[in-house]
Amino acid sequence: MEDKKVLLSVKNLHVKFRVRGRILTAIRGIDLDIYENESIAIVGESGSGKSVLTKTFAGMTDSNGFIDEGRLILNDPELAETYVKLTSGGRQLMKSTLSRLNSISGYELGVETYRKMRELEAEKKSRESLSEEERAAIENELGDMKFKRANLFNEKQTYDPRHEKDRIKAADRMLKEYGEKIKALESKEAAEEKARKAEAAKDTAFIQRYNKQMAELKAKYEQEIKGQISEETKKRNEILSKEIHLSVGRYGLMKRLQLTFKLLAVLKQAMQTGVDLDDEEQRNAVFDKVAFRVKYLDETSDRLHGICVLNLANVKYARDWQQIRGRRIATVFQDPMTSLNPIVTIGKQITSVIMRHQGCSETEARRRAIELMHKVGIPNAESRFDDYPFQYSGGMRQRIVIAIALSCQPKILICDEPTTALDVTIQAQILQLIKDLQKEFGFTTVFITHDLGVVANVADRVAVLYAGQMVEVGTAEEVFYDPRHPYTWALLSSLPQLAQRNTELYSITGTPPSLYNSITGDAFAPRNPYCLKIDTLEEPPMFRVTDTHYAKTWLLDPRSAKVEKPEGIRDIHNKLMEAFNI
Repeated sequence: MEDKKVLLSVKNLHVKFRVRGRILTAIRGIDLDIYENESIAIVGESGSGKSVLTKTFAGMTDSNGFIDEGRLILNDPELAETYVKLTSGGRQLMKSTLSRLNSISGYELGVETYRKMRELEAEKKSRESLSEEERAAIENELGDMKFKRANLFNEKQTYDPRHEKDRIKAADRMLKEYGEKIKALESKEAAEEKARKAEAAKDTAFIQRYNKQMAELKAKYEQEIKGQISEETKKRNEILSKEIHLSVGRYGLMKRLQLTFKLLAVLKQAMQTGVDLDDEEQRNAVFDKVAFRVKYLDETSDRLHGICVLNLANVKYARDWQQIRGRRIATVFQDPMTSLNPIVTIGKQITSVIMRHQGCSETEARRRAIELMHKVGIPNAESRFDDYPFQYSGGMRQRIVIAIALSCQPKILICDEPTTALDVTIQAQILQLIKDLQKEFGFTTVFITHDLGVVANVADRVAVLYAGQMVEVGTAEEVFYDPRHPYTWALLSSLPQLAQRNTELYSITGTPPSLYNSITGDAFAPRNPYCLKIDTLEEPPMFRVTDTHYAKTWLLDPRSAKVEKPEGIRDIHNKLMEAFNI
């Protein structure tokens, strides 16, 4: 894929959800590059993380979900190019920002002393309270009890009061027991904290040493941060002040001021702790806490020019998502009836999107909408423009959803199982439509599916997900004809089209692991018939098979004994060609 441009780069992505007082890790460290004008399929069992992964691309993660770690870099020169006018007010704000930066840069002169102060404080805190390990153990136990209590309470609501009185009474008793255990554990934690603090207060020798050392360090620190900063630091601060102005320039006045103060606060913290602000990655990470960093390039007498680092994992404001969602990344969901408003006409639903994102008149939006309806295969588009969704068949509704998704000519089209709710004969038409439109408009298609027949027909590359991790990625030919991960073997073996007469259909034994718990070793190990001892102890790295093919399995380690893939998927080329009419 060397000749292709990376459109979206996923780096070490971790996505978590808060569920009934516990944390569920749905995506665990995924790295994936998505290229321009390609079709990539993301496959795996239900619950493997396919939809969660792609929802993060467009900022559509559920309200209880959050990106805990990682980056999503969108390479879009048109969005990244940034110009900000230099008004008299803007110049004054930049001047005061530069003055503040020069003032707080003195903190960089006392980094070592500041670290010693924090270490001394941490030592005092560890004596006065529970350790991180002890606290984590108690929190895990509390979380487990609260989770069980919530599940039991929900289950109790399903009991019939007339016929299941005994079960309701038993549930009430258990709920009361859980409540008492939770209260006792919380009391125990508070009592242990109090005891540690009382014990630490009796250690007069440590208290005297702490007070003496802290006083000396504070005095030294106060002298250090009053020192003169270098000319190099002043020049760096000039660039920083311009980058702050560029990064907040797309907002209104009050928002600009608010974000400027926030950026100065995080830069002060970075200077105190010794972050190297001359390092591009570290500077990006500091800015990401507040807003996209716009890297300063040049300027004229009346404007600044920079380029933005678009990290979608750190988009915090709705206005930013309006520039990305729909215009750059669009989604086609599996059930068109839930994607369309049943009380708004089809034409109105398409034109409203066009007018919102492209700023054209209603007449022009109508013309474009009818043109799109023709392109997606709606017969008599002009006469059906004012129809409601219920007047369309399932296949026609899905074509309208595709038209809406393409109305702003996005660069990435996410198809979340777009044919699942459709008749088999219509599925092929919709897939062919998406392929034809991709050739015409030149967008990248991301297919989410567990139907390997869809994958065989539409995908250039395939990424296989299991338990929130990517376990194999390669071209469609490599994954189908030369799979290397046992999970991919199991998925292919489960294809009904590969079954022989009078034989039992293959199914993967067991169930996926609970994503509430940390997973030791290979997540697929308990279900893997080729499991090695190391699979239960250590997580495998991603091994390179070819320049485009990688698999996360210890079977590819040179020290591992050679294991052949199952008999049923050897030489499957002809079977797949015949089964899927490739």
